[in-house]
Amino acid sequence: MGNTKERAVMFADLRGSTALYLRLGNSEAATVVTHSLALLGQIVARQGGRVVKTLGDGLMAVFEQAEYAVDAAISAQDSLEKLAPLPREGLPTKATALKLKVALSWGEIVEVDGDCFGDAVNVAARLIDLASDNETLATGPLIRELPSEQQERFRSLDRLHLRGRKDPVPVLRMDSQRFGDTESTMMMGEEALTDVPDGVRLTWLGNERIFSTAAMPLVLGRSPQASFCVSDSRVSRSHARIESHSGHIYLTDLSYNGTHVKFEHDEQILTLRRGTCTLHGCGVISMGAPPSDPTATQIQFEVLSFSDTLPQC
Repeated sequence: MGNTKERAVMFADLRGSTALYLRLGNSEAATVVTHSLALLGQIVARQGGRVVKTLGDGLMAVFEQAEYAVDAAISAQDSLEKLAPLPREGLPTKATALKLKVALSWGEIVEVDGDCFGDAVNVAARLIDLASDNETLATGPLIRELPSEQQERFRSLDRLHLRGRKDPVPVLRMDSQRFGDTESTMMMGEEALTDVPDGVRLTWLGNERIFSTAAMPLVLGRSPQASFCVSDSRVSRSHARIESHSGHIYLTDLSYNGTHVKFEHDEQILTLRRGTCTLHGCGVISMGAPPSDPTATQIQFEVLSFSDTLPQC
């Protein structure tokens, strides 16, 4: 019979290992990934957690206190230069950096023969699918267990639908420097926009909707519960997320097939694979296939300033 208790559950996943194996070969890449997972395990142990098991390029861990789990996530994200395979003694010198994503939940678990089961485990396992690179997501119940100074580090993403669950789950993201480091998508020769955007207009097959920044974040995807729903088998149920942060609007890919962005008057196509870019002006968001594919789901977008009646493009 298992032992039931309330615990914080962490799922952590290292991304980029596939490219690492292709670039370095099996032996060197395996050394890098194994070493990185060991460092993750050390961080968990230092914060009083226990690694339950490793899962491919990631791990699952449990903590008695929610704040210990958050401390571990903060330490892991802040130590990417140590987790990433940077040149140093005993590691290949040609390796490229890995990315880390973390999901945290709180609730009852059952321990059986060293393994853990329960709703909190299932939620964290599903939540990590929605996390982007170098991002930590946590559930509302976990945030309520934190001291106030840690709660202030998190920003609500509203209630999100997780695979296999009927009811949406309140999800928050841990603030970091990620948005300051997003890839620049400004067109060459143009000045950066100085107006703070107030919203975004999305149009697909005659369906036009305007979302204010107050209504963000938005989830774009195949799920009927998505903020902007599209029907295409190549589109994930929760395919991409649009949010407002620090006076900018960002698009984050959450999918397996990728999201492509083409800005008007710019021939370059930006491909996001669990990455983030800044939206400005207007253009096309193509999900599951590039804009060059005429059968792809292509959503027209326009970043809006409600104080200005003129279109931005």
